[in-house]
Amino acid sequence: MRNRSVTYSPEATFQALADPTRRAVLDLLRRGSQPAGQIAGAFPVSRPAISKHLRLLRRAHLVREHREGRHRVYQLDPEPLRAVDKWLEHYRTFWTMNLTSLKNFVESEYAKETGKQSSAKLSAKNSKGDN
Repeated sequence: MRNRSVTYSPEATFQALADPTRRAVLDLLRRGSQPAGQIAGAFPVSRPAISKHLRLLRRAHLVREHREGRHRVYQLDPEPLRAVDKWLEHYRTFWTMNLTSLKNFVESEYAKETGKQSSAKLSAKNSKGDN
């Protein structure tokens, strides 16, 4: 096999990950390399359907294929997932900051409300005691 630089397309990766069967295939391959027949046997769909899913995963560079005798063996290639994870990191940062701000706002509003209620109760007690 030749050494070549591969550019991972987040679009191709997302398109491949959009299907629940393909995500399940990737989950299966996290445990290690498996022949196509063994992968197909784990699903209630036809072998040709699994072959199509494997072809789409291969085109998205999410799996690698090699031959062992007459078997095609597939293994997970995590590199495109790392590219997607890197892309998602910006959104994680965005949501973490915004959720932290929301939490602080809610806590301060709650403190104001509970403070007003406590003051009102104290004022009510003091008025009763004055009579």
